[in-house]
Amino acid sequence: MLRLAPPATLLIFLAPIVAGLLGTALPAFGWFPALGGHEFGFAVFARLFAQPGLGTSVALTLFTGFLATALSLTLALAFCAAAYGTRGFATAQRFLAPLLATPHAALAIGFAFLVAPSGWIARLISPELSGWTRPPDIATIQDPLGLAFVAGLMLKETPYLLLCLVAAIGQADLARSLATARMLGYGKFTAWAKIAIPRLYPQIRLPVYAVLAFALSNVDVALILVPTNPPSLSVLIVRWISDPHLDLFLPATAAGLLLFALVVVSIGVWRLGEIAIAHLARDWLTNGERGSRGAIRNSTARAMLALLFGLAIAALIALAVWSFTLSWRFPDALPDRWTNANWLREAPSLAAPATTTLFVALCATAIAILLSVLCLENEIRTGKRATKALALLYAPLLIPQVSFLIGAQTLLVRLNLDGGFVALVWAHLLFVLPYVFLALADPWRALDPRYARIAACLGASPLRVFFAVKIPLLLRPLMVAAAIGFAVSAALYLPTLFAGSGRWTSLTTEAVTLASGGDRRVLGVYAFTQAALPLIVYAMALALPAFLYRNRKGMA
Repeated sequence: MLRLAPPATLLIFLAPIVAGLLGTALPAFGWFPALGGHEFGFAVFARLFAQPGLGTSVALTLFTGFLATALSLTLALAFCAAAYGTRGFATAQRFLAPLLATPHAALAIGFAFLVAPSGWIARLISPELSGWTRPPDIATIQDPLGLAFVAGLMLKETPYLLLCLVAAIGQADLARSLATARMLGYGKFTAWAKIAIPRLYPQIRLPVYAVLAFALSNVDVALILVPTNPPSLSVLIVRWISDPHLDLFLPATAAGLLLFALVVVSIGVWRLGEIAIAHLARDWLTNGERGSRGAIRNSTARAMLALLFGLAIAALIALAVWSFTLSWRFPDALPDRWTNANWLREAPSLAAPATTTLFVALCATAIAILLSVLCLENEIRTGKRATKALALLYAPLLIPQVSFLIGAQTLLVRLNLDGGFVALVWAHLLFVLPYVFLALADPWRALDPRYARIAACLGASPLRVFFAVKIPLLLRPLMVAAAIGFAVSAALYLPTLFAGSGRWTSLTTEAVTLASGGDRRVLGVYAFTQAALPLIVYAMALALPAFLYRNRKGMA
């Protein structure tokens, strides 16, 4: 039975993605009988390229995607070089979980509350330092270059890459090599660049590609922070799909394929950049140059990451403050009147999206945990590690969501499944499963097999060994993987929008929709709830093993 788990998982996982891409490609090349398309050709692409502002959207997409990825990676590497082995490095690791649990949209909304012309930062420096008695006419969000969008992405992607680096460091024997390099007179940054990065980067290459693909194709953060006319390509596609006139549907499918091609080419360009940098740096890596102590660089890297973490925490605080605000006039630093009426007024409307978010996330996470455990148990019992399958699990993270969700929605309509709860859970499962599997794989594979052998020698059946030995020993990794899956599901915007067909609303879809409105108090309520729900689940996931095994120090 276990032998069927990996192929069944891949079928459930990859078949909808392939079908979705095919369902996007056929209309893009002219075959869509529902709208009179019966001949293959490039007429739809001609209509797409004739759309005004398309070039600007593509340029904005590429600029912000590459810049956000490069800055996030640089900052994560620089901080590791500056702080590895220090108390600050351990402190930063403790902040990673809550930041990663917070949905992108909630952080983006809180960030907008901070840096908007009438935001908290402008209020704190006004009027004494700035002289502003009214909000300045400065495009700090939705700026033409998309810099606010880049900063909003960095609030999440830098901690993610830092977490990947921490995991990679744990698998590499760096401490002795770096200590030897320092004894030979190498500066801290130079030692890290010459010894650590060549070992660590191959292990985080796929996460970096996933960050690049996400930055190029993100929609929820882009709807909040990118310029509106014209927006990034992914936002433009969603705008065309949502248009009540069906004339733009076919160009939207062609744009979905264009975005897919841009992501593939961008990953290829990034890979070529890696090869070029490795070739150019070969002589420098072996020339024996020690470099300086780099005290200024160390301080700068630590200060930049502290600023990033500070902005993320301040963004969450801003959500909470606005949710309890009755009136807050510019340039007051704090609200002049507080109230809980916002929560009481919005509670009835908040219940439905919160319930949808909770139950969809729980169902998708439970299925992902089950499939992951079955696949990993099959690996353990057969002794065959599914490395190729592991690579395939990254597919939804490297393919733009909108590129295959357009076709997947068409498929769901044909199967009469669109707008149903099953379709919604399935759409979330596509993105929850990779994170759950990757979070659970290393702890499951690292479990000492002698525990199971001893239990079997004592007469325990395989089923009893699994539930009485393995599950208790791996309860903490299971809970952490479940919390990660829940957080991923709670943050999903496009899968809810497409699979739900407007019949299901989540906290994310409601928060993103409200972000275009004017009432920050209502938006604060929804965005803060969206941020708080995954954090509560994370806290429960960490507390459960500690409570159950409070008298067993090694298992708690």
